[in-house]
Amino acid sequence: MRINFASVHPLAYLLLASFLLSCGEKTKKISANPSAGGNRQMTMHVDAYVVKTQALGDNVEVPGTLIANESTEIHPEISGRIVQLNVSEGRNVTRGALLAKIYDGDLQATLKKLKVQLQIAEQNEQRSSQLLKIQGISQQDYDASLLNVNNIKADIEITNASIIKTEIRAPFNGKVGLRNISIGAFVTPTTIVATIQQTDILKLDFSVPEKYTSQVKVGQAVNFTTEGSSKKYTAKIMATESGVTQNTRTLMIRGIVQNKDAGLVPGVFAKVVLDFDPDPNAIVIPTQAVIPQARGKKVILYNGGIAKFTDVTTGIRDSSSVQITSGLKAGDTIVTTGLLSVRPDSKLEVNKITN
Repeated sequence: MRINFASVHPLAYLLLASFLLSCGEKTKKISANPSAGGNRQMTMHVDAYVVKTQALGDNVEVPGTLIANESTEIHPEISGRIVQLNVSEGRNVTRGALLAKIYDGDLQATLKKLKVQLQIAEQNEQRSSQLLKIQGISQQDYDASLLNVNNIKADIEITNASIIKTEIRAPFNGKVGLRNISIGAFVTPTTIVATIQQTDILKLDFSVPEKYTSQVKVGQAVNFTTEGSSKKYTAKIMATESGVTQNTRTLMIRGIVQNKDAGLVPGVFAKVVLDFDPDPNAIVIPTQAVIPQARGKKVILYNGGIAKFTDVTTGIRDSSSVQITSGLKAGDTIVTTGLLSVRPDSKLEVNKITN
């Protein structure tokens, strides 16, 4: 269908122009007065917490190990064949008890020979002494006979020392472990005959982070439990390492176990609990108020209705609260809800303050 514009009434042109002019004015008003929803800063409704100080006990749990008061491997001092074996596996022995004997027949024969030589040498020395008195021999000849006596005595002492080395004895009172040899075995100084441990007194070794080193004192009591048991034991700190280990930044500590129990044996894993003096002015806030960052942690301060982000340093924590060591002071108000929606310098309105 074709429209003949020449036949359109002039009044229609006037109405169309008026309509277009009206639309243009509305468009200008809209563009000049944009909607407030696009740029207006909305007020966030949040819950808050007023920071206060409180007494906080610092309990630290660290792993430890029980060790024997004395412990060593038993090695022979010389090589030889075992001819006697008295190792009672798992039994207590006293210091100096004979555990094993190495063949010493050749040394005993050498000792007998030297004793005979000493007897003859002493007789010759006595004759030389009588001859020296009547000027029958020179002083030099007498000195030679006396030197021979002394040399033989020295050889006898060396042989006796070698015979003693064939006897393997307990170095201290303790419990002998499993033996690693049998009678007739040829042993060398590198052979481990058995191990012996002094188990009537036990030590507890554990380490603490370096920030607690100033709070650890000799004589301080610590509690510990062992794997698979809820029974509590006590140890008293006897010494600390001379310095902090650089790799782990911890200080090694050794204590003496105060309890005697058949269930406590060397090598057992222990959970050590250290109770340090409480801090009466500790700052503790809810855990959910802390915002983890790539570097450090932050909390949101409520400052006159404005959100202010501040860096904090945390200390010990539990399931619901965390200690703040720096970044906050008593009386500060922090935001505890809506943390992901709050932006720096945004407006805040507190719904309620939690304790």
